[in-house]
Order: sequence, then C-alpha cells, then structure tokens
Amino acid sequence: MTTLTDDSRLTVPTDLSLPPHVGRNCIAGEWVEARSGRTFSNANPAHPDQIIAEVADSGADDAAAAIAAAGRAAPGWEALGSIERGKILFRAAEVMERRTEELARVITAEQGKKLTEARSEVGRAIEILRFIAGEGRRLSGSTLPADEPRSMALTWHRPLGVVALITPWNFPLAIPVWKAAPALLSGCTAVIKPSPLAPLSTAIMVDILNEAGVAPGAINLVQGDREPGEELSANPEVRGISFTGSLPVGRSIQQAAAPRLARTQLELGGKNAVIVLADADLDAAADAIVHGAFGQAGQRCSATSRVVVESAVREDLVSRIVDRVSDMVLGDPFDAQTDLGPVVDSSRLDACIRGVEGALAVGARVRVGGHAVADSANPHGGHYMEPTVLSEVPADSEIATEEVFGPVLSVIDAEDFDDAMAISNSVRYGMSGTIFTENRPHIFDALERFEAGMLHVNRPGVGAWPHLPHMGAKLSQYGAPECSADTWEFYTELRSACISF
Repeated sequence: MTTLTDDSRLTVPTDLSLPPHVGRNCIAGEWVEARSGRTFSNANPAHPDQIIAEVADSGADDAAAAIAAAGRAAPGWEALGSIERGKILFRAAEVMERRTEELARVITAEQGKKLTEARSEVGRAIEILRFIAGEGRRLSGSTLPADEPRSMALTWHRPLGVVALITPWNFPLAIPVWKAAPALLSGCTAVIKPSPLAPLSTAIMVDILNEAGVAPGAINLVQGDREPGEELSANPEVRGISFTGSLPVGRSIQQAAAPRLARTQLELGGKNAVIVLADADLDAAADAIVHGAFGQAGQRCSATSRVVVESAVREDLVSRIVDRVSDMVLGDPFDAQTDLGPVVDSSRLDACIRGVEGALAVGARVRVGGHAVADSANPHGGHYMEPTVLSEVPADSEIATEEVFGPVLSVIDAEDFDDAMAISNSVRYGMSGTIFTENRPHIFDALERFEAGMLHVNRPGVGAWPHLPHMGAKLSQYGAPECSADTWEFYTELRSACISF
C-alpha cells in the first residue's frame, strides 16, 4: 500500500460544487430542513475527520409529510401520461450527463470508490434513465380474443400509487436511479430515502429530476436513518416499498408491509461464487475474479466472494490471483494511480477483520493481505482493508457462507464439476453465479443448475446491462426484478376490460 502522508492528496476536494440545499430534504419540490432541526455529518471514508456536509436527520414526521406530498401530486402526475413522463426522464439524462464530473466527485468523496468507478456509475445511471425513458412508448398491455361476438378484450397498466424507495450506500446514484426512474415513468409518485452513509449523490439526483421538469411532489427526498425508514415501511398511504440492502432490514420491511398487503421489491444479500474448472483459461479467470472481488473494494451485492476451483488447478489459479492482488495500490480514491480505496466506514472494516479471523480459526490460509492497513501507513485514519485472498477455506464455514461485503476473497476446493455446483448452491443467497470452462455441456448444465438470478460464463460475475433484469434468487431477492421492463410487475397494476359493441 502507498503511504498516505499529510501532504498526500487524501483530502476532500475543494471543487465538489455542492448545491447549497443538497443536505436538506426535498418535499413537494421545496428543499427544507428536518422538522426537528437535527443534522448528521457526512464524512469522507478515506479521511473520516473531514466532513463533506451536514445533512438533515429526519424523523417519522418528515417522512409522513413527504408521503402526503406524494399523494397530493399523484393525480396530476398520472394524468401527464407515460410519453410525456418519458420526455422528462430523457431531459434528466441530458442534465445528468452535463453534471457527470460533479456527481462522480461527490460519489467518491462520500462513498470512497475510485473516481474512475464513480464515473462509470454515473454513466450507468444515465443509460438506465434513457432505457426507462424509452419505455414511455412501450408501457403497453394486450389485445386479446373475446369469447363473444362484437366484443373485444384488452389489458393495460396503471401506476401502483405512492411508493417508498429505500436505497443503499454502495451505489448511491445508480440504485436510486433504477428505482426512481421506473417509479416516475409508470406514473407513481415516490419518496426516496438514501443511506445516511452516502446521502448527497441521491440528493443531486433529485435536484436533476426537478431541473428536468418532474412535478413538485412527484419525487420527494427524506434523509436520515431508521426513523424515516420505519415510517415509509409502515405508513398506510404507501402502496409499495422498493428496498436494496441487508437481509435483516429487508425482513423487517416485509413484516411492516404485510399487514396491509403493501407490495415489496427487496434486493438483499449475496454470497456469489465463480466456478473455475480445470480446462478454463486461468489468466482470464484470474482477471475476472480480481475485478469481481476487489472492484469497489468488494462492496457490491454481486461481488465475487467465493472461488470454487477444481483442486487440480487451485494453486495455478491462486498464484495468478495473488500476483495481481499483490500489485494493487491502496490510496486516495481521487488519485488515478489508486487501485483500491477505503471501505465505507469502521463497521465495514471491522466486519472484514472478523471474517478473516473466523476463517483462520477453521483452518483457512491467508495468501495475501488479511489486515487493516497499519496506522503508520494510514495517518488519516481511513477505513482501509488490505485486499485479502484466503485459500483452503472450508465450504461450510461462516466466511464461505455469509456476506463480508469487503475486499476478502475465499478460495474453496472442489473435486469436479458436480462438486463445484453443489458448493456454489450450498448457501442461502443466490445473487449471481459464474463459471469458467471450455466444456459446452458444463456451461449449459451450469446455467440450468445455478441457484442464482444473474449468471455469467467466462466473464466477470458482477452486474448486468441496463436493459437486463437485476435480480437474485433464494434469500437474495423477493418481488419483481429491477432495471428491465420486468420491473413494471412492481410499479404497476394490471387492468383488464371486456367491451361489447
């Protein structure tokens, strides 16, 4: 790791150009403080003593006010029609493109991912906006045969109503976009609550939507933590809740929504495996694994957390991975030479350390990394975890079955293809699954047998394109997919009509 000295560039940049209202709530188109007057500090994870902004620390009453504003805006926003709403989202994409660098720098400052990764996130958000905007002319139903003469049958979509969008810190722009854009396009009105660990990127998204012409109250922003989140989950005027985050919180949202039969869309944890068979291109596999495990410091729901490799090639593969990881530069995420920035906060760093310690206790071996960065190399106190590779990890150990959500990779031995598939499917999550092999029968067999939502062959096992469903299986997902046209299953209700003439 590069030493982060006092004269390094590890500073909050002076050119973030934050709008003056960015730390406030946005309710009915107005930027307002929390009703309690409380705020919380948004800190830079690379230098936690540096405060980027003071942000509204909202309570349940702020969330209730935002829900009421969304309800008042709903009739007019629905009446606008999906084509006109799509035009507004196209304008939002244009505004966001103009503000790319501003957004990328804010993402890096508050979340800690490299600036290049932040720019990629902005680009993905723009692509999602444009895809969803185009759906304004495709949000259609069906014309069906009628059982009687001089009759016709048809179906169409109606907006669900007021929806709550509760978003995480790891993609503080892209995930809010892939929730807010379809909500608005469908004719829903929304209240969005971002994570308090990365609130500003979402606030700028709302600012952009307002600038593009979204009606006041159609999109509302409430900052804060548990109190507004609980109100959004339990308020009877909220018809649906879209949440991305941890399994325990997702379960609590489901329990709050169930008594009133509110609809939920929950994207939860992942413990994603890359299977590498003996006939695989090991260099290509190593490149993909390093990208999937250590990109964005491993803080992705689809991050590569496990490598399940045929024992015959384990050492050949591990040596390639270790060679690549050993060359990584940890440092300031604004520095172009940095390969790995900090994790988001001290609790995430502690989780990484506990995971490694637990793995060692059951016989795993550290091949590289394994520690938080020493204070002597990290005078700013940033939340830095060494990129870590563990081998000889028991397939049923905690490190092999539960999320770490950081730059820690477990390598697990498999006897053959069938054993590798069994190990891959042995966990309770099912976000993504990947296989590296040249054996075509194994490829198509794996696509049938993976218990995961997003599958990859001979490529990195992270993410999906904007028009593909973003979804998991098992305890990784409940409800409709996101990003694709399949997301209308959440944001709309289907109507049918039989017409005689």
